[in-house]
Amino acid sequence: MEKKQILCIGHITHDRIITPATPEGIDCAGGTAYYVAWAMNHMPHDVSFGVITAVGDDLRHEIDRLRQAGVDIEDLGSPTSVYFENSYGRNMNNRRQRVMSKAAPFTADQLKDAEAEVFHLGTLLVDDFAPEVVEHLAEKGRVCVDVQGYLREVRNHRVYAVDWSDKLRVLKHTDILKVNEHEIDVLTDGERDLRRAARMIAGWGVREVLVTLGSYGSLIYADDRFHEIPGYPPRQTVDATGCGDTYAAGYLYARARGASCEEAGRLAAAMCTLKLEHTGPFDSTIEEARKIISTF
Repeated sequence: MEKKQILCIGHITHDRIITPATPEGIDCAGGTAYYVAWAMNHMPHDVSFGVITAVGDDLRHEIDRLRQAGVDIEDLGSPTSVYFENSYGRNMNNRRQRVMSKAAPFTADQLKDAEAEVFHLGTLLVDDFAPEVVEHLAEKGRVCVDVQGYLREVRNHRVYAVDWSDKLRVLKHTDILKVNEHEIDVLTDGERDLRRAARMIAGWGVREVLVTLGSYGSLIYADDRFHEIPGYPPRQTVDATGCGDTYAAGYLYARARGASCEEAGRLAAAMCTLKLEHTGPFDSTIEEARKIISTF
């Protein structure tokens, strides 16, 4: 795979989504790599993008679908795939999650030939990316981390939010960090003031802190400035799974095109609104996202 402007590394997952609209559950693919890949594929193809993933035999057909759609994707293979069960109530900002199976972690040796300006690491479970893997990638490009997996401890299939012991080692090599309002609380040991929490994370070495707040929008801290990004209301709320990944895709795409942090955050938020209106990955256009922004 040739060097990319953005290279997403993470597991594609088998997801079972349970919502009030689908109480019997819907089985589909998921994971950061999946949602970011489809979102990026619906953007103008003026930013070079690729994916490195690792799946079991049950998800090889999803690799084929992405390749047929034009996504440059490499599958490292795994004995089994990650399998999540995600349950939502009427409030889509809250999720109950179970892990039914795991995939093999990524190693520095596997990624020795990976080249990118920005590596977006979609952590799903704490052992997906060991600190030495992040350190290796940081020597070659900027590192963006979705923190969610580092804060997940699995006990009897249930997922519990915990802080992680290697955070200072990892975050000093992290240029962009995406967290939600629950994750930043865990990460900063209960700091409830979002601005103080964001400054704390920046003090650990992170240059751009992206705090997603569900329907309330997002907060970006970079270069000692805060940017408040609105949450654009959807026409209907169907499924929040993958919204955080869609946000990351929109933000990284816009930043690669030279947008400011605030401009990138607004595009990311509008893309989340469009994704929220259906189950599955983002399948709209940048023009539709810009239309949402222009109406508020």
